[in-house]
Amino acid sequence: MEARKQQLVRRHRRNKRILMIVALPILVALDWFGSWGTAPVVLVIAWIAHEAWFSDHLFYSPRDDYRHAFPADSLSFSALLDRNGQVSPVGALWPEDADTLVMAVHIRSGLLGRCLDPHVLIGEGESLDRQDFERGVNGVRFVNLSGYLPALREGHLKLRGRFCRLGREATLYCFSNPDYSRRRVMVLAPHADDAELAAFGLYSRTSEASIVTLTQGEIEAGFYRRLGLSDAAAARLKGRLRSWSSQTVPLWGGVEPSRCVQLGYYCMQLRQMESEPFMPFASRESGDADIRSVRRFNSVKLPGDVDGSPTWSNLIADLAALLQHFKPEVVVLPHPELDPHPDHIQTGRALRQAIEQSGWRPDVQLLYANHLADNDRWPMGPAGNGVALPPCIEPLPADKLWCLQLDDRVLLDKSQALAMQHDLQTPLPFKKRLRRFIQWCLAARRWPQAGEDEFFRKAVRRHELFWVRPFDD
Repeated sequence: MEARKQQLVRRHRRNKRILMIVALPILVALDWFGSWGTAPVVLVIAWIAHEAWFSDHLFYSPRDDYRHAFPADSLSFSALLDRNGQVSPVGALWPEDADTLVMAVHIRSGLLGRCLDPHVLIGEGESLDRQDFERGVNGVRFVNLSGYLPALREGHLKLRGRFCRLGREATLYCFSNPDYSRRRVMVLAPHADDAELAAFGLYSRTSEASIVTLTQGEIEAGFYRRLGLSDAAAARLKGRLRSWSSQTVPLWGGVEPSRCVQLGYYCMQLRQMESEPFMPFASRESGDADIRSVRRFNSVKLPGDVDGSPTWSNLIADLAALLQHFKPEVVVLPHPELDPHPDHIQTGRALRQAIEQSGWRPDVQLLYANHLADNDRWPMGPAGNGVALPPCIEPLPADKLWCLQLDDRVLLDKSQALAMQHDLQTPLPFKKRLRRFIQWCLAARRWPQAGEDEFFRKAVRRHELFWVRPFDD
């Protein structure tokens, strides 16, 4: 998945260069045949239009269908949407019980939907939800209807497209899951804040939750250089702050510090560590090579504490010891096919090797995606709304879904948990701030007041969405 993202980025940059080459003779012609002020005015207008409508990192066509697949034994129902958007079954009754519902339906953007974000309004009154899609959308999308089964069964549920039209025929997929929050849950976070972004609602309602953070997240510490620090000292400070956050912020969600473990390995080094399991890999930016520097608040003694060496063998031994110590039945970790971040991918690989070494095998893994390869705005739309399924242009493994629904109180707590993360509080660069102002004026986009970072918009939602995948025997 990471290789695919690199290919998409290269193609995106190549297309931009081609566009600039094509635009250059047009600008020259405007200056030659028009007035001398024509080209600068056109450049300014073009730049504003780019920032308003074409600056999203969307590495696929909005006309592509999403291609999500589900297990063969999943319940599915054909449905019809009438002219008023009311949803009714075709030749069958809706299921008696299901905790997670998604509806595959063709969505076609209207004319305004090329300038303003097209979205689907679900339900009415206090239960009203909004789920946004790509501008210019014209393909199959998956709307999240979790929580609306009573309205469906009563025949009261309506879907309305704004700046878009919904197809008349649809397919409803229904999933029934146990309440995983009632089991022993371990959240694996490659970096501080990953646990809060993906699973704050889950771990805050789990009586036996543990949170394990693999890395310090010390790189890209430019903001801290403003304190008069060298590059190495700034990275060291950022690593200490994020490590502190990884062990203290979960207490806001009811997880005691004794159940939060910081392993202290170094950001963007996990892949190299696996390639040479017994070779230590120091931080790229701080130069530190002793993981014990951020482990002093751990309540669990781990194999890596002996020599503090940042090696893959120590990482696997640490995770194996934690599996034996906490004995999780459910492990929450990044989706290996959806989330392209190298450290997120390596987290899953490390877990599988640790299971083999420890002998403790959890029952199920709940997979999350905090990053995507081909759309960095997902979940799209304003904060506080539902989470539609993400872009899926290349088929994924057929997994069940579990959608945890969060109430307003939990959403407020989750936003404040993110506000406690140092890495999510750095101010926006001027260019991004200007882009947001342009999009606010011309594209009617809005951002929450809780924080400026994009994750305050993307992660504070009424749904936490997980892919359910049993561990292989």
